[in-house]
Amino acid sequence: MKKSLTPWRAALCLSMAACTLSVPAWAQSYPSKPIKFITNFPAGGPADFLARSVGEYITTQSKQAVVVENKAGAGGNIGADFVAKSPSDGYTVLFGIDTTFTVNPYIYKNMAFKPADLRPIMVMVSSGLLVGAHPSTGFKTIKDLIAQGKGKGLNFSSAGSGSPGHLAAEIFMDAAGITIQHVPYKGNTPAVTAVLAGEVDAGVLATPGMLPHVKTGKITALAVTSRQRSRSAPEIPTVAEAGLKDLELEVLYIAMVPAATPEPVVQWLQKAFTDALNRPDKQTQLAGMDLFYEGLIGADAVKRLSDQSQRYGRVVKSTGMKVE
Repeated sequence: MKKSLTPWRAALCLSMAACTLSVPAWAQSYPSKPIKFITNFPAGGPADFLARSVGEYITTQSKQAVVVENKAGAGGNIGADFVAKSPSDGYTVLFGIDTTFTVNPYIYKNMAFKPADLRPIMVMVSSGLLVGAHPSTGFKTIKDLIAQGKGKGLNFSSAGSGSPGHLAAEIFMDAAGITIQHVPYKGNTPAVTAVLAGEVDAGVLATPGMLPHVKTGKITALAVTSRQRSRSAPEIPTVAEAGLKDLELEVLYIAMVPAATPEPVVQWLQKAFTDALNRPDKQTQLAGMDLFYEGLIGADAVKRLSDQSQRYGRVVKSTGMKVE
């Protein structure tokens, strides 16, 4: 039997098809003015790095300026809504993570935009999360973390309600039968800072933001949520190796534009993104940040996001995850 499309995937596929029906003449000369990249989480994270990396390349190749702006808040909804309501001309591009589209629709009662209001240019890279604790907790392994979670409980920071860290905390509680108090911050960087400062016991946060502090001994690494061990710190076990395979989780870093953006513009951006991220120096930087190049476009990008959405919909339903 043919598998039916989720409403998110079906609507997005329809919007992609509609974009090919008519192509404005101006699209043939794109880009002819500065482009604005909007990141929907605070500066300093992987999405911000990707936006600036691609922006530098486009500026060099097209001689058009690229301006990066951060519009964080509401699990990425604020920045996504801004781009969704921008003109469909390719001059406003969203850089963010998949949970804005794969988790938020399930946990926010009222969203000002629909996932199908935007279409993916590319699923650029993926990254696991790192389970890390403040050294003062004395945790050395996931088992230590679980023991306290079954006793007096834990508090975890996250990059905000609906973020991968929030999702991971909910999955962790459900899988291990422990109590975790979720403490949302406005982005991954402040969430990592909370672990560094001992404001929270631990966090399951983007690996690129955690690893530098693991290497200096300021955060104790307990596991990574990716299917394979970190390339930058292969001594850290995976959650599957620690007996928590249900906690396997990858963050997808994506670029989106308004759904009605003409196909030639989308294709121009896809090529620019591909060329920018496949440069040897950028591949080295991605590896150093523990980011894995995906480069998914078109139907492949839609399927990857749809699969994530289906999985996380089940997680939200089974855990009762909600906005705090």
